Amino acid sequence: MAERITIDHVGHRGDGVSSDRPPTYVPFTLPAEVVEAESRDGKCRLTRIEQQSPDRIDPFCTYFTRCGGCAIQHWQPTPYQAWKRQIVIDILSQANIDCPVDALVDAHGAGRRRVTLHARTKDGETQVGFAEAASHAIVAIDACPILDPALSGALDAARAIAELLKPMDKPLDIQVTSADNGLDIDVRGSGPISTALISKLSALSAAHKLARLTRHGELVLMRAPPVVAMGTASVALPPGSFLQATAAGEDALAALVLQHCKGAKTILDLFCGIGPFALRLAAKAKVHALDSDAKAIASLQQAIKDTKGLKPIKAEARDLFRRPLVPQELRDIDAVVFDPPRAGAQAQAERLAASKVPLVVAVSCNVQTFARDARILIDGGYKLGNVTPVDQFRHTPHIELVARFTR
Repeated sequence: MAERITIDHVGHRGDGVSSDRPPTYVPFTLPAEVVEAESRDGKCRLTRIEQQSPDRIDPFCTYFTRCGGCAIQHWQPTPYQAWKRQIVIDILSQANIDCPVDALVDAHGAGRRRVTLHARTKDGETQVGFAEAASHAIVAIDACPILDPALSGALDAARAIAELLKPMDKPLDIQVTSADNGLDIDVRGSGPISTALISKLSALSAAHKLARLTRHGELVLMRAPPVVAMGTASVALPPGSFLQATAAGEDALAALVLQHCKGAKTILDLFCGIGPFALRLAAKAKVHALDSDAKAIASLQQAIKDTKGLKPIKAEARDLFRRPLVPQELRDIDAVVFDPPRAGAQAQAERLAASKVPLVVAVSCNVQTFARDARILIDGGYKLGNVTPVDQFRHTPHIELVARFTR
């Protein structure tokens, strides 16, 4: 039976939250709306909007509310951006951190340059698309309007791969990245495949003009090593490697890092990946870059060799979760930049808090683990300056940020 609900605000996951106690969470609703919703299979579903918010707009994607990729396409940009900034303020406040939070930086740019498509067979039909929210069911799509136009051939290539591997009856995850010289695709979930199928995949790669096709990181065909420009360097991507979701997002984060590190002569870049910060910082500073991903480090090392005009830059593979840099290794360092995965960098933050490094610049893709690590640095004597939220995952609750700590 449908229930009449008044929405008080939008929660941190993008659902409207009722004014009731305990609250009800209703997807695709906005503050001050009066709606009808019903529970099915433990999920609350919007059935009717009785009183609509003046900030509601029409979503631009026909798959919105079915595809689990976007949580918010129905909100005017100004309140949406204020909501995202407020998420950062709220989470920091919960950690007893009081600091200025800048306006949200829109870093969507041309759109997402990497995407993971799911391929499943249902009733004999091959479906390629995204998962429904909180479900393993696949929403088959013909196009995704938040993708960079450079990924325009991704769906066709993914469908062709899925059809070719259909007899194996395996759930596939097909990761597609737009490199500067073509599409880079890594297929996962297929298990071992025959030589004949590999030959067919190779022909398919050529037909779709892929830069490279790999299966679980193993090379199937490469027309040219996929490369991405980073500063003045060109970096070859390891198969399935991490890359910031949008080119504009990488540029925005890097610009903030460079701004905060201005004047530093010796910089540590921790969790450096393939070098989006290190290669830019090395234009004016000596850099030591570290990451646990040996393949990413190898790509960075090759880019360093191939790029002229950089200050001395060293890239080293090291597991910073198990072997964080200790205070003795942090001596004579002007600045530390760290950009960990979603789990944060608690062990490294604890060592930094015990060091005398004058400047720490944190880049984070998870506000909650950032708040935890920031609390460690603050308790160790650092002062937190402005926090800048960056939105390269527009239409989702996901936020990234850059912050500057000094002592």
